[in-house]
This record gives sequence, structure tokens and C-alpha cells, in this order.
Amino acid sequence: MPPVAMITGMGHKVPDKVLDNKYFEGIVDTSDEWIVTRTGIKERHVVEPGTGLSELAIPAARIAMKNAGIDALDLDLIVISTVSGDTQFPSTAIHVQAGLGATNAVAFDVNATCAGYLYAIHLAKNFIESGAYKTILVIGGEILSSMVDYEDRSTCVLFGDGAGACVVQRSNGERGILATHIASDGRLAKLLYRWGAGSAHVLDHELLDSREHYLKMQGNEVFRYAVRLMASACEIVMEEAGLTRDDIDLLFPHQANIRIIKSLGKYLKMDNSKVFVNIERYGNTSAASIPIAMCEAIETGRLREGDTAMMVSFGGGFTWAAAIVKI
Repeated sequence: MPPVAMITGMGHKVPDKVLDNKYFEGIVDTSDEWIVTRTGIKERHVVEPGTGLSELAIPAARIAMKNAGIDALDLDLIVISTVSGDTQFPSTAIHVQAGLGATNAVAFDVNATCAGYLYAIHLAKNFIESGAYKTILVIGGEILSSMVDYEDRSTCVLFGDGAGACVVQRSNGERGILATHIASDGRLAKLLYRWGAGSAHVLDHELLDSREHYLKMQGNEVFRYAVRLMASACEIVMEEAGLTRDDIDLLFPHQANIRIIKSLGKYLKMDNSKVFVNIERYGNTSAASIPIAMCEAIETGRLREGDTAMMVSFGGGFTWAAAIVKI
């Protein structure tokens, strides 16, 4: 029987500092009612300035490894999805490797924005099934507070910081990652982007004065594409896994906006009880949102061994992805 890629442990870490909606009422023209109605967000966790992503990723990884019953020397590969790493180079995975003491592992980052965690899961699944690696650490993490314009009310209320991790290992049983799908369309890049500090947009005084180094988003257009593309990705992985929506115990959509989440649930004709939502407490943590949500579901007993979970996300690029896993 060919090897199956199985998630054997998960962990997450968010900063202690919390910004509620009242905070934003004091700095931009908005209100708690407006934010909750439009986004579903009540609060979000943010780091203190100068905190590196590895400071969240390492403790999340340690929890995941403990739950998987492994130590750092067991790791063959570390893949981190982020657009807000410690440094432009080397990769944040390198910093995490050093912090964990994972001297036997290869380490690199993936940049696929909010869909990046599922991109990394897709890579891990294929690496395991090919026999290239046996034990892989996958992390989705972001410190989006470092690139949000706190004078732009349309974006500053949306984002939070955090990291989520999982260990993926070989298994010969029925449990494991059943199907994955990743996709992108570069024609939609200007819907959600950050130009600042790239080689085509050098970080200088002119760029800083224009505030173009901050994250930019066309919210209405993102909404229009996100629901349709995520629904399509879900249908693709269900078909690949030979499952229907009735076989899915819990759906973990990217926690970007409550209206997007509700629209996706309706599109897929899934009961609200099967759609996991925690956006009200974390906001949009990008690549970290799905692993944080899954950790909470496991901790609260909503996701149990033997359950079938579907994950789906979208992000700037435009990127989108989905996966089905039997826990």
C-alpha cells in the first residue's frame, strides 16, 4: 500500500495583545457596529512592533511536535507559508529551523498569501507520497500588522497576527490528506497586493510618502471572485476524494470576512453547523487562519479523530486552494 500523508499533530500561537473595535473608533472613521456588520470581526491579536514571525512560529511548532510525539531532530523538512517573515532573506523557515534545532531538516518559505498554508499542505502531501520525506513541519503564519495602513479604515480593521503549525508524516492507514487542489490567476494581482520593498518598487522616501508600501485591497472585487473560486476548489477536492458535502463533518474556510464565509456555505449548500467560524476573535490572519481554526476545533471537541474536514482559502495573487483530510 503506498504511503499516505497524515497530519499527526497541530499547534498554534497568537500574540497576547488584543485590539478590539473600540481601538479603531479612536483612529479612523468607523464604529464597532460597522466593523461587526461588514466583517464579523470583534477583536484581533497583534504583536508588539519589532516582533519577528519566528517568535510565533517556533512555539506553534513546538506544540504541534509535542502533539505528534516527535522532536526537532525527527524533522526532514520545514515549509513555512508567509508574506511577512522575519527578514526578506534568508527565509523565516531558516530562522525557525535554527530556533528549533532541527539540524536534519531542509527549510524554505512559500509565498502564496492567504492560500499559502494549503499550498504548503499540498507540497507536504506530494513529498510524503513520493517518498522524498517522512516527517514534515508545515507552518502558516503572518504578522500583517507590520504592513497594514492604520489610516485606511477599509483595511486596517481586518487583519491580525498569528501562526499555526502541523506535522505531516507517513501513514499506511485510511486517515490522512485525501485530496488537495491549488490554483492561481496572475491577471487578478491588483485586487490584493503590497508593492513596497520589492525590486520593482524600491522602498524609498517617495514610496513611503505615497503610503504605497502598505497592503492594498479592492474589497468588492475580492469578494466577487473569492466565493466562486473557493466553491470551485471545494468541488474539485470532493470529486478527487470521492466524497460529497454530506461526507464532510466540518468546513474550515479562510477567515477573511463573515459575509464571504456565509456566502460560501450557501453556495456549497452546507449547514451552518458544519462551517467553522472564529473570525470574531482573530480577524484575518492570512496563512495562519485555517490552522488556528483547526487547532481550536480540536481543542473544543468539534473536530475528532475519524472526522473528515475540508479546508479552503483564497488570497492575493490571485491564489486559492482546498484540501480534504481525514483526522
